[in-house]
Amino acid sequence: MREVTFLKKNSQKWTSFEKLLTQPNKEKADTLAELYIEVSNDLAFAQSNFPGSKTEAYLNDLTIQAHNTLHKNRKTDLQSILRFWTHDIPMLFSGKQKELFYSFCVFSIAISIGVLSSYLDDSFTRSFLGDRYVNMTINNINEGDPLAVYKDEHAMNMFLGITINNIRVSFIAFVAGLLTSVGTGLILFTNGIMVGTFLQFFAKYTLLKEALLVVFIHGTLELSAIVIAGAAGFVLGNSLLFPGTYSRYQSFLRASKEGTKMIIGLVPIFILAGLLESFVTRYTGMPVFLSLAIIGGSLAFILFYFVFLPISKAKQNQHS
Repeated sequence: MREVTFLKKNSQKWTSFEKLLTQPNKEKADTLAELYIEVSNDLAFAQSNFPGSKTEAYLNDLTIQAHNTLHKNRKTDLQSILRFWTHDIPMLFSGKQKELFYSFCVFSIAISIGVLSSYLDDSFTRSFLGDRYVNMTINNINEGDPLAVYKDEHAMNMFLGITINNIRVSFIAFVAGLLTSVGTGLILFTNGIMVGTFLQFFAKYTLLKEALLVVFIHGTLELSAIVIAGAAGFVLGNSLLFPGTYSRYQSFLRASKEGTKMIIGLVPIFILAGLLESFVTRYTGMPVFLSLAIIGGSLAFILFYFVFLPISKAKQNQHS
C-alpha cells in the first residue's frame, strides 16, 4: 500500500480519534480504547512501510497522547500485561528485523574469528579466557569432568549472579549504541570472539560435542539475548547516524524508547537462562535426547517470538 492511499484510508479515523482525546469521558472509554488499538496497529504499519515519514511521526505522537489519556488513572491489569507480551513486543520487533540480522552477522563473524585465532595461536585462548579459567578447565579435563565449573557454586547464588551478569552484558551492548552503532558492534565482536575461543578450546581436547550439549542448554538463550540486545544497540546507534526526517534529538528519543522496550522484552530470557544454567546445566551427564530437547526448544522459542511472530503480525497488519 502506498503512503497516500494509507492516508486517505485512515485520515478520517485519526481525526475522530483526536477529537475523542480532547474530551475523554467514561461513556466513550470503550470507543477510545478500540480506536487506540487500531491507531497502534496503524503506527506499526507505518514504522514498517514508511519509516522516517511524517505519517509515522504523527501516529507516534497520537498514540503517545492516547496512551497517556487512557492510562492516566488506570491500574495495570492482566489483559494489558498480556497484550504487551503478545502484541506490543512482537510488533516492535516486526520493524527491527534488519537490525536483528546485522547483530547476528557481526556476532557470528566474531565467533568465527575467535575459533580461527585460537586454532592458530594457543596464547590467544589464554588472553581471552584468562589463565585462571584455562588452568581450572584443563585440571577438570584431567580429572574426567571438563565442565565441573557448573557444579561448583550453590544453585540459587549461581542463579542470581548469572542473571545479573546477563542483564549487565545485554545492557552494555544496548547502551554502547550511544557511541553510534560502532560501539554496539565492538561489544558484539568482543563477546563473539570470546565464544569462539571457548568453543575452539574444547575442540582442541576433542570435547566440543560434550561442551555444546551442556553449555548450550543455557547458552542458546544467553547468546540469543546478546544478539537481540545488540539489535537494540544498533537501533539506538543508527538513530544518531541516520535520523531521517527527524531532528537528531527526536530520532534519539524515539530510538531510546524502542531500544529500552526491546531490552525489557528480554527479561524472561534472562531469568530462564539463569535458571537453566544454575539448576539444569550442572547435570553434565544428562541424556543427549533431553539436552537436545532443551536446546531445540529454546532455539524454537527465540525464532518464533522474535522473528516469525513479528513477521506474521506485520503481514496481518498489511492485509487489514
